[in-house]
Amino acid sequence: MDRIFIEALDVDTVIGVYEWERTILQPLSLDLVLATDIRPAAASDELHLTLDYAAICQRIQHFAREQRFALVETFAERLAHTLRREFPLTWLELTVRKPGAVPNARSVGLTIRRGTLPQEEA
Repeated sequence: MDRIFIEALDVDTVIGVYEWERTILQPLSLDLVLATDIRPAAASDELHLTLDYAAICQRIQHFAREQRFALVETFAERLAHTLRREFPLTWLELTVRKPGAVPNARSVGLTIRRGTLPQEEA
């Protein structure tokens, strides 16, 4: 199974458990790995036969602007669900980083994997 990746996609969103955090936009940095079979697209050179990562990035930006969560965990879980519902994904890995959330740490965050990763073909 082939994997398309998106690295360091920066989004701004309202996120945090403290009241002051609920009044400002804060940056998140996202890394995604998306499982798909690229062979049909590679054979035909047709975008509609693969994952359109520009469309996926646009959807993520819209999601971040429209949603409000206290926890990074909730953001990640709901975003993964949205992407799996709206795009032909059977599996994804999503890393969400919140820069500057903890003093002396570049960022904090988490990585989740959702779906079933198809078995590799020989």
